[in-house]
Amino acid sequence: MHDLVIRGGTIVDGTGGPSFKGDVAIDGGLITAVGKVDAKGREEIDATDRIVTPGFVDVHTHYDGQATWDPEMAPSSWHGVTTVVMGNCGVGFAPAKPDKHDWLIGLMEGVEDIPGTALAEGMTWDWETFPEYLDALERLPRTVDVGTHVPHGAVRAYVMGERGANNEPPTETDIAQMSRIVEDGLRAGALGFSTSRTVLHKSVDGVLVPGTTATKEELLGIGRAMGRVGYGVFEMASDLKREWNEFEWMGELSRETGMPVTFAALQSIAKELPLVEQIANMRAENAKGAHIVAQIALRGNGIVMAWRGTVHPFRFKPAWVEIEGLPWEQQLAHLKDPAFKARMLSEANVFPESDIAELLKIVAGGWFIQFEMDPDFNYEPTQAESIMARAAAAGVSGDEYAYDLLMRDEGKGFIYFPILNYADGNLDFLEELQHADDTVNSLSDGGAHCGTICDAASPTFMLQHWVRDRKKARIGLENAIKRQCRDTALLYHLEDRGLIAPGYLADVNVIDMNKVKLGKPWLAFDLPAGGKRLLQKAEGYDYTIKSGQVTFRNGEYLGVHPGVVLRGPQTTELAMAAE
Repeated sequence: MHDLVIRGGTIVDGTGGPSFKGDVAIDGGLITAVGKVDAKGREEIDATDRIVTPGFVDVHTHYDGQATWDPEMAPSSWHGVTTVVMGNCGVGFAPAKPDKHDWLIGLMEGVEDIPGTALAEGMTWDWETFPEYLDALERLPRTVDVGTHVPHGAVRAYVMGERGANNEPPTETDIAQMSRIVEDGLRAGALGFSTSRTVLHKSVDGVLVPGTTATKEELLGIGRAMGRVGYGVFEMASDLKREWNEFEWMGELSRETGMPVTFAALQSIAKELPLVEQIANMRAENAKGAHIVAQIALRGNGIVMAWRGTVHPFRFKPAWVEIEGLPWEQQLAHLKDPAFKARMLSEANVFPESDIAELLKIVAGGWFIQFEMDPDFNYEPTQAESIMARAAAAGVSGDEYAYDLLMRDEGKGFIYFPILNYADGNLDFLEELQHADDTVNSLSDGGAHCGTICDAASPTFMLQHWVRDRKKARIGLENAIKRQCRDTALLYHLEDRGLIAPGYLADVNVIDMNKVKLGKPWLAFDLPAGGKRLLQKAEGYDYTIKSGQVTFRNGEYLGVHPGVVLRGPQTTELAMAAE
């Protein structure tokens, strides 16, 4: 008798090959048989008219703080994700000297919009070194598997102190010490190293992330730790300035160490290279023997704007500044007052001095690229659906339409503003990239940007929009599952997952594709110290199974904890017997 049998589903096994009808048997946390399973299960799931897929592997998250207090790892776990990789973009919380705790919190708060008060209250800081951080993570029960990078910002500050925090150049001794810390982290179980090289990433005090202007010598010196250990992924977010010749050193590092280098590939106002040139340069280096992989997002990386969120179009109005420090109930009373509304709409914006001043102006009035998030919102909206178009149809100004939109549902309305990946007003440019072997689906930023985005729902968006509903070119279900499961797993040397086959981890989703749908986002105030975060659930997930245990049934969390902290590459012998 098997522990669990999933019967009669359409199995999309993660290889990219054709789906097929069959059963899946699970024993001891592993898949033991696929096809026709005659033996009964102690528990059985009827998967008739459902698809059966591997659990989703999300390689770009920022749960570094949340992972120290939250076993559920929501919202990623709500969207079929059974493995997350965090510590991306050069920010994290280890290594950490005791006098740097507040500084590291400020860095994460500024870069990833995670409430500093929540981090300060939620984390216990029972570690200093990176290996000790992994040990601390292991002391908490987990619903999903968690892996992490060693973050450049923390390492630089640990070795160089204020010099490192201020992006001063390192000495050869500094580089050697940073490389040894990364090596120690990898040997303890880190999956890679990450760095940030974009002006969009700043601390809460407006200071660039340590390592933003690091030289080729520093990056190669640290990255060589991967070669000494024999595994690891070098992950980077960068503005890709032409003068830096990023792809040249990425190719050099990958060829020297034999390890993959991966970067965030986006249409971005901060990137000097257009996306098509980013991909072309990557492929030129790969043709010379490098292994560089582009991480692509499946929708516009957009700000979700709300009165209580981090950003909204009226935050630069003097009237808003008057009330922004008040409790929400008092703010709402002012916002409902017709006289207050009239004053706010009549005022000119007062923008702070900033190197993103043009972006702030679009936040405050770019109605042509801002969209109303109604209950059936399409994340690939057209100009006809913009606030500008809808305001014109209603015979009101864009400002007034946006104000009234935010006031819906007692001030809980949302506006979608895709600042990245939407330069063309559509997602057509992603069609080819989703069939490329040198790209992976990524950039969900799960756990981050708590008051501005909720792209942790990306796997559900992939199924709903790209596989089922998109009016333009779509992607096949088999390809989509391969990209979100097997391709992401293999990039991080997680060879034991991402497939429905005997011997692999029993990380499985049972999904009703007819019912898959993103829920309406909402702002919750459930982080430590009442910190806020945008959340979004999904319909259509009948079961999510982690290592053979059902963790979610019909979207409901069952409170079981089969997840672990990943320690380095994961392999499988594929020696499991059939039923």
